[in-house]
Amino acid sequence: MSTPPRVKVLEALGALADGRVVGEGGGRFRVTSSDGSRSYSVYVESRGSGRFVACSTDNGTVFRGYVGYPIISALMVLGYLPRDAVVERALSGIPWRRLNESLKRYYLVEREVLKVVSARGVASSRVEQLVSRVLSTLERYELLYDPSICGVAHGEVEDTD
Repeated sequence: MSTPPRVKVLEALGALADGRVVGEGGGRFRVTSSDGSRSYSVYVESRGSGRFVACSTDNGTVFRGYVGYPIISALMVLGYLPRDAVVERALSGIPWRRLNESLKRYYLVEREVLKVVSARGVASSRVEQLVSRVLSTLERYELLYDPSICGVAHGEVEDTD
């Protein structure tokens, strides 16, 4: 799987802040979309030495081949990616799906979200440093995508935020 767009790290942190990431045991998670209309099956298993087997039913992971925000959030819950509670709180309640659909470009969504975070009293530099730390850590990992674990067959996926 390839490195995700930067905004997907923010989306993962927002999902955590909103309590939309629920562990189901055994490396399985259920992640609900920001508007509550969709949920994604996620599985992450460490194979040691920075290697993971992972899957998620979001479009970014299935169709675009990058590590989607549901997998990023699961890796954060499991302690493999850095978190920052202050940044997470500042990202709570962001309408990701609406922003993604209306702005249509990830860099525009990220710019809008950084404005919101700044208005909530968190320096955008703090957010950007966290995103960079998460992405550099993620790039050191080897994530092996196995869609069969999540029951993903071609064309059988939920929409993404």
